[in-house]
Amino acid sequence: MADVKKETDGPAPYSAPAFDFTLLPDFDNDFVIEDDFTQFSRALAAPENSPSAEDLTAQAPKPRTFITALNDWRPIHQRVRRRRKQKRSARRGRDETREGFVYILLKWPFLIVAFGWLLFLSTSYLLTRLYIYLYEHWVTWRGRRERLRRNLQSTNTYEEWVDAAKELDKYLGNDAWKMVDEYAYYDSKTTRRVIEQLAKLRSRVESDETGNSNSNGKASHEPQKAVEELRGLLEACVKNNFVGFENPRLYSETYYGTKDLVQSFVDEVESSLKLLLRTKQIDQESKRTMFKHLSSNFGRTALCLSGGATFAFYHFGVAKALLDANLIPEVITGTSGGALVAALLATRTDDELKKLLVPALAHRITACHDDTLTWIKRWYRTGARFDSIDWAQRCAWFCRGSMTFREAYNRTGRILNVSCVPSDPHSPTILANYLTSPDCVIWSAVLASAAVPGILNPVVLMKKTRDGTLAPYSFGHKWKDGSLRTDIPLKTLNLHFNVRFSIVSQVNPHINLFFFSSRGSVGHPVTHRRGRGWRGGFLGSATEQYLKLDLTKWLKVLRHLELLPRPMGQDWSEIWLQRFSGTITIWPKSIPSDFYHILSDPSPQRLARMIHVGQQSTFPNLNFIANRAKLERLIQQGRRATRPARTQDGGIANILSEDDIRGLLRSSRRAKDDSAGANPLSTTSSSSSSPRPGSPIALPLGFSLAATPAATPPTDVPATAYSKSTNNRRDERQDSPSISKRLSGWWSALASPTSPRPPSRKSSGDGGARSGPPYALTDQRSTSMFELRSPREQTVPRERRGSFLQEIRRQSRVFVGDSGVEDEEVDAGGVAELDESDGAEFELDGTDEEGSAAFGDDEEESEAEEEAVQRYLGRGEGEGMGTVVG
Repeated sequence: MADVKKETDGPAPYSAPAFDFTLLPDFDNDFVIEDDFTQFSRALAAPENSPSAEDLTAQAPKPRTFITALNDWRPIHQRVRRRRKQKRSARRGRDETREGFVYILLKWPFLIVAFGWLLFLSTSYLLTRLYIYLYEHWVTWRGRRERLRRNLQSTNTYEEWVDAAKELDKYLGNDAWKMVDEYAYYDSKTTRRVIEQLAKLRSRVESDETGNSNSNGKASHEPQKAVEELRGLLEACVKNNFVGFENPRLYSETYYGTKDLVQSFVDEVESSLKLLLRTKQIDQESKRTMFKHLSSNFGRTALCLSGGATFAFYHFGVAKALLDANLIPEVITGTSGGALVAALLATRTDDELKKLLVPALAHRITACHDDTLTWIKRWYRTGARFDSIDWAQRCAWFCRGSMTFREAYNRTGRILNVSCVPSDPHSPTILANYLTSPDCVIWSAVLASAAVPGILNPVVLMKKTRDGTLAPYSFGHKWKDGSLRTDIPLKTLNLHFNVRFSIVSQVNPHINLFFFSSRGSVGHPVTHRRGRGWRGGFLGSATEQYLKLDLTKWLKVLRHLELLPRPMGQDWSEIWLQRFSGTITIWPKSIPSDFYHILSDPSPQRLARMIHVGQQSTFPNLNFIANRAKLERLIQQGRRATRPARTQDGGIANILSEDDIRGLLRSSRRAKDDSAGANPLSTTSSSSSSPRPGSPIALPLGFSLAATPAATPPTDVPATAYSKSTNNRRDERQDSPSISKRLSGWWSALASPTSPRPPSRKSSGDGGARSGPPYALTDQRSTSMFELRSPREQTVPRERRGSFLQEIRRQSRVFVGDSGVEDEEVDAGGVAELDESDGAEFELDGTDEEGSAAFGDDEEESEAEEEAVQRYLGRGEGEGMGTVVG
């Protein structure tokens, strides 16, 4: 259930403190930095870089004629050959497909007939909706149910609304519907079996947690079995709309609540997730994997705020209802007017928002302050009613100055998304957020999303540079209103943030008139025939559906035949034909006066009414949202609790976990130890070609690492030293590191110039001769990430490739060494030790105490050390050792 603790909420919309603007946070701070808006004005004045902005139909300018002379008295007369006349192709206009005699002949007659039919369908639709309205109020809403309905609509708080909704459900008999499990819109049998199994497994795991299991040998495996079964069952059922338990129809038969079986399922899954989150029977890595899978399958929730000019102020009430119930999602998207509200939600904390979502906020909404004469002159001069610079300065307060998307995410943890449409008709739209455009300034994106043609000219997005100054974003291209093409960007949200559940607050005036749910919506059941009927009867609902679909069909025909005119160079067909709804769609009820004030600033009284109406329209959906949020937040909490600790230095630690970093350091040490006595790419003494545990993984492109027999002690090394080094390496090989550690060990072996090269397949006469795989790679894969050199190329002297390997080794220290350790900081033994928090030590150059060698930076010392290593390994220079270079 939603959080209904009122002591943490802000002032009520009609209370006296709600109208005191001095109580607003930062009420006296405009957040205006003059240098930022100076750069913005320069970017707007700069010429458009997009070639599509040029007029291709205009005649090309004639080239200038230059007269040249050696001096004033000696002109140069050159013979100019007459150019042959070339047949010019006919210039095409902007719309190349709009050509042809039949198209020109039938365009306007067909357009007139289509518009006439659309006008007839629209009139019929309005008459049908009027009939349904009168039918509901004269036939359905009568007597006591009408009094209970009015009582429900007159509530001011969510607690009052819940009490009134329960009373109305009780009178209409909806409580009996809740107790019946069977329903056509979800699988009740599977839901019941899952609940029983979850409760059984959860009780067993809880008893194991308290130590009530048997102490015999079999009991030691029972707890692990029970918790694994519970984990597997949760991974199977915690999915988006599993067996239909998130179907909106389950919440559309009552004013409050859903089926008791569905509510029991949600509560049982919540208890099981909490148990797995705190249990110690599952290791941390398994928990992390489990919650990662649950998050991928269950998805995330997004709050989508539509455009709609000043109708967007209803979003403040929707946001306040969600905030008071502690149900605002982390992902928030806004378009046009909704982008301004979304920017306010994403740049302020919860405590600040509780004080900001009040009628006194109207003192900060002053974008339409110009008088009629001023905006008429501006529109005649620039083609837009409002000034971009003025709007940017007034919008900065809602975005806390020139804050970027990344800075907003770091401050509040909410992910802000703003839809922007490029003025270039050939470019795709973008959804600006902290992933796609982290350094983009929020107020520039809000302006771009609100730049409706004729209202505000296209603007340039701005980005913040490293020194804090602003510069044009995306080559200075201009952007305009996002609601023209993507008012609710659900596909992009699913792509970037795995959004599977959307809460859409839809206030577009041209869409609000056509919203109609014939079988009821969430928290708004059909009262005709006790919720089993149709709004306005079956004939009324059927007529409404037919007329709406026919309107959509003809609009699509006009768009695909390219018959619609394009005033101001804009295709306006998408403002009716795109998707405007989500999983939950909230439609605040507007009044006729909202159309009159569609481009004017609200007064505190009008804003108080809009906030109240937005709250009232959100109350019926809170129970559905709360059931979804309790599971989603537990999954996100599990992901954060099991996430490995990471450092904040901005280096490789931000990509790899702490265990992976320690594996990199240990494998670096192991690679240098192995180079003292054996081939680091060899596995075990058996003839199997499968790699041993802890060895590098199999090479790409089908190459594998063949096994080599056990190395024999070199003749010039004491047996005790060789035995000690071999035993140390055998002890280290007892571990079975993760895949990242194997990769890091492989990279260390490739990057380290001390790694001995694998021997060729040529056998020698002595017993120490070994055979290895013919690491040969032809020129077919010359662009691959690595190169395997043939035995013939392996005989190249080191002098020819020493500098290249030194460069590779120096660059590879990012992965195998501490970039902060300089050469002069290395001690006499050549070992640069980390502190205890790093948990490992590694070598940069020199020789460690176990006899493993690493080449220094000096080329002469490297050659001497290489000869010493070859003598140590008992190989001659003529054996042609193989090498792997990156």
